[in-house]
Amino acid sequence: MKLSVKLIDIGTREVLLNIGDARNIGVLAGDRVQILNQKTGVSTAAFVDTTTSLIPEGVVGIYRITNEKLGVEDGISVEVRIAERPVSLQYIRKKMDGIRLTKEETYEIVKDVVNEDLTPAELTAYITACYINSMDMDEVEHLTRAMVDTGERLTFHTHPIVDKHSIGGVPGNKISLLVVPIIAASGLKIPKTSSRAITGAGGTADLMEVLAPVEFSAAEVQQMTLKVGGAIVWGGATNIAPADDYIIIQEYPFRIDARGQMLASVMAKKFAVGADLVVIDIPIGEHAKVPNVQEGRKLAREFIDIGERLNMRVECALTYGDSPVGRSIGPNLEVSEALRILEGGDEPGSLLQKSIAIAGIALEMSGKAAHGMGSKLALDIIKSGDALKKFKEIIAIQGGDPTVKADDIVPGKYEFVVNAPADGYVIEMNNQSLISLARSAGAPHDHGAGILLHAKKGSRVEKGEPIFTIYAERSWRLQSAVEDGRRLMPVLVEGMLLDRVPHESKWE
Repeated sequence: MKLSVKLIDIGTREVLLNIGDARNIGVLAGDRVQILNQKTGVSTAAFVDTTTSLIPEGVVGIYRITNEKLGVEDGISVEVRIAERPVSLQYIRKKMDGIRLTKEETYEIVKDVVNEDLTPAELTAYITACYINSMDMDEVEHLTRAMVDTGERLTFHTHPIVDKHSIGGVPGNKISLLVVPIIAASGLKIPKTSSRAITGAGGTADLMEVLAPVEFSAAEVQQMTLKVGGAIVWGGATNIAPADDYIIIQEYPFRIDARGQMLASVMAKKFAVGADLVVIDIPIGEHAKVPNVQEGRKLAREFIDIGERLNMRVECALTYGDSPVGRSIGPNLEVSEALRILEGGDEPGSLLQKSIAIAGIALEMSGKAAHGMGSKLALDIIKSGDALKKFKEIIAIQGGDPTVKADDIVPGKYEFVVNAPADGYVIEMNNQSLISLARSAGAPHDHGAGILLHAKKGSRVEKGEPIFTIYAERSWRLQSAVEDGRRLMPVLVEGMLLDRVPHESKWE
């Protein structure tokens, strides 16, 4: 069917058809059509939206992303016809039925994900199928390799290349800001591609963005790493394992993280940057993603298995995950705390000890330190000032201000102090509630928003002493966070009143 073009500035790969034209073509909303630019011979497929009134019959609305390939102008005539459904939908249905997928089938699905040939609903079906019908290790390997092969890769001619990753779930886990400069200062190379926060209060990329730009191409990341030994960038801008970003977006509303997809997500990014040695941080705790040591060891074995299949040496650290790392949650607060350690501070101990432990494992794996001596070498690199010097080099090469100091980075101007309601010990800190509270205050988008903890789990507090302070850049955000705090009660003190249940009086 020949239709006249109306360009629509909407950033999706779709077209808008009048319901009458859609019926004549034989498609419904969510189906696919093929559009042919008759002038140039270029054609592309797009998903269908329908309307009864926004455009008349005889006109097709071409969305901006669709037109990036098509290259048409308002008013010209194009040919619109029904398009075939991608074969990958058959494989998604196969996984929904609990049948394992082959390497070729997995590649077909991932290729269609990257090319945006699947609708969000179709991709969600694949994610859900993998969540319900767990992938075996062969399928995880297939997915990992497909993610890498459909994106860009870094290639280094000197080895080893080091990388680290935390599976997340613990607020304030800012250790990459210390681990990366420690590793780079030792003479090793560590191209750290990181994520932005999806459900957290600050991903590593969000934190680094306080100090310097984080959006670079894969080639730029490689050049920066060669020059100064390391980089801390947002992986979503590099086109490294791009399928992972599409999957994460669809996982977000359901707050699911299918185990097989999580393994593939982590290892694909490590494989794509050319890593030889990888340290995986697996926090363990009631409020963490992994509830106990047994589950942690099982997950560690799976990471090591996939690493062996990809010719990467992987070691995993099971770390304490029932309390935030350090005392800060939120971009500015966390960056200031990390810088203070690099500048020679000893507090907070949890941040320093975890950072040198993870860096120490990598130093031992690389042969830079003898077995059992990695943490000491990592601490020496911090205390000598070499890690700070290297971090300033990384900040500078990424376009930031290398003269920045911890005291230069301040929280939001609005604050609310939460005091202990009773004498006693802090007996519980709910990680998810603390994250929710920081997000209510505006983190990670508002860099100054977040939480500063004055007492940690096990600390003795007196009635009226501050437990934590909420910071925000906007007053209404602070008010929202305070209201959420009363509901979530993220920190519990021994003996405090949890709720009040009134006596029900009946009046006759």
